Amino acid sequence: MTIKIVKADTSHVEGIAKVCTDATRATYRDIYTDEQIETIIKEFYKPERILKEVSTTTEGWGGYFVAVEDDVVIGAGGGGMIRKDVGEIYVLYLKPDRRNEGIGTYLVHAITEQQKEYHAKEQWVSVQKGNEKGIPFYEAKGFQFQYEETENGYISLRYKRSIH
Repeated sequence: MTIKIVKADTSHVEGIAKVCTDATRATYRDIYTDEQIETIIKEFYKPERILKEVSTTTEGWGGYFVAVEDDVVIGAGGGGMIRKDVGEIYVLYLKPDRRNEGIGTYLVHAITEQQKEYHAKEQWVSVQKGNEKGIPFYEAKGFQFQYEETENGYISLRYKRSIH
């Protein structure tokens, strides 16, 4: 079985929604209440929103990249430019049973290469405080903790790295 990383299109909408929904529940079940998790899923991972996000690409939102195996989405991620030479990874999720296979690394690479086309020299990511899946992953990719911020009751850890 071969895993391909491709720019998502409308055929990937349901797969992205499923991966992001399942991974959100798995990642945050020990951090948030069920109600908070379902609110996040309803806001960000409903198919109607994802359809718009795969149909429109801008500098500020580069669209989704997906990891596909046997025509099944097993990972999804996306980002965009937040300033002239600064990119951000906004979302990165894998099927919960597919972690530690290098799939997330491939998705980060695709997002990073896209941002380099926009001349990004620096890349940021927010990781929820207590997210013991995301924090070690991003630190292993060279992201360094910068500061903590609170928004709407959620505590995010801000990380950045240089990219060339």
